[in-house]
Amino acid sequence: MRTLCASTLIGEFFVIGFAALVAMKDPGLSTTTVWTVSGIAMFLCLALCGVVTRPGGIALGWALQAALVASGFVVPTMFFMGALFGALWWASVHYGRKIDEAKARFAAQAAQDETPAPDAA
Repeated sequence: MRTLCASTLIGEFFVIGFAALVAMKDPGLSTTTVWTVSGIAMFLCLALCGVVTRPGGIALGWALQAALVASGFVVPTMFFMGALFGALWWASVHYGRKIDEAKARFAAQAAQDETPAPDAA
């Protein structure tokens, strides 16, 4: 799960950076505000890559997805991109858990196959 979620978060990192470049063209927003908010969101993307498997990591990821959708009020294209990354986040969590469960089953099966049989003597 960690790999899939981290891949999604890295993609979001770049999308947030590009959205900040678009938001800078809005005369009602200061450059400092745009890059402060975007920088915090970009940092959260990178930080979440490391804590996604810890308790609360998935919930923080969902909060970031909601913030990404809400950024559509500043850059309207982000409504679409936020929904797209929300779907990717769901898929990363859902299928990542299935992959982790399959890996655990295979590891248990391999460990069981490697245990020596008791001697019949």
